Amino acid sequence: MTICEPGESKLMADILPPDMQPDQNQDPKSPEPDVISVKPFHVQIVWFNAVGFLVLYVTTVYGLYQACFSSKGATLLWTFVLMGYAGFSTTVGAHRLFTHRSFKATTSLIVILIIGQTLAGQNCLWVWVRDHRQHHKFSDTDADPHNSKRGFFFSHVGWLMMKKHPMVIEKGRTIDMTDMSSDPFVMFQKRFYKSLFTFFGVLIPVAVPWYLWNETLFNCFIIALIVRLWVTNNIVWLVNSWAHWSGTKPYDRKIAAVESFWVSLLCLGEGWHNYHHVFPWDYRTSEAGAWPNASTRVIDWLQQLELAYDLKAATDRMVARKMLRDGDGSHPLADLPLEMVIKHMGSRGKTPEEILTEREEDSIPQLLRVEADPAMRQHPGSSI
Repeated sequence: MTICEPGESKLMADILPPDMQPDQNQDPKSPEPDVISVKPFHVQIVWFNAVGFLVLYVTTVYGLYQACFSSKGATLLWTFVLMGYAGFSTTVGAHRLFTHRSFKATTSLIVILIIGQTLAGQNCLWVWVRDHRQHHKFSDTDADPHNSKRGFFFSHVGWLMMKKHPMVIEKGRTIDMTDMSSDPFVMFQKRFYKSLFTFFGVLIPVAVPWYLWNETLFNCFIIALIVRLWVTNNIVWLVNSWAHWSGTKPYDRKIAAVESFWVSLLCLGEGWHNYHHVFPWDYRTSEAGAWPNASTRVIDWLQQLELAYDLKAATDRMVARKMLRDGDGSHPLADLPLEMVIKHMGSRGKTPEEILTEREEDSIPQLLRVEADPAMRQHPGSSI
């Protein structure tokens, strides 16, 4: 595991060029001047999408009834397996691996995760990563695709029913995607996404229960496809809405992202969002030991299988300094001095002496490496 400690804000300013300075810790009430709309923006609904989502929601209600009273147990189990595969492929793959490059993966794991992300039905991986990198770089401004300041509904699903804000389009062109564009597997999926989704996301989920255990074709369609897509997508969208709406801010009180136990439980560990926006390159997306965080456990397991490697994580000392300086006081250790906080954190595996001897200078090669990494250049971390 790579232990990263960018050090104090002065150290960050001295090493990182101006275009790499982190901006996700900016007060959401005071966005950058260049992402504030100059001209009035009029909402334009994309009616095809809006009606499509309405049909999806209404159909899901009937699908849940069918799941409870007329479907076979094997069909429900099959649907849950598909949800898990798509869910982990989104959190572990699309989010932590491809967007933030918080670890590296073997070719076989990359292929498995891309297939699972296709199954999720959340657009191709290239677009998913671009939108999420943009969300971090311009979080909660007009250039954020799902700007939480436009309301809970908009940040949850409304942004998919409306034409993009002009600033989203303009700033989206500035996101560095060279790493994704140079990946042959990513570009293959991007080119043939509709066909791949039809096969992996529609035909296989529907055909397997119909062919193997004689489930009715209607139940196969309504449960293994419609209900599955509704559940998995809404759980992921909670990170954009709920995790920017209600919760604590133990690491940075100035940003909108919050910590949410329930979002973490539902979304496989993605709800520790205040931490994640402060340390976006940390593969854990949470402080060490935080529970629930199923995706972190999966990555640890993949590392043991030698499918994942070069895991990046913030040091306990780095987390402690940030929490004490900028947190809202909700952290259990917020009232303790730095040395005591570090000692408590060190009990999770490191000795206090090991943590206390960490030096900012050790992180300089890591910071220089950020400059060459497009994923981390969008959000190289907070000014700790």
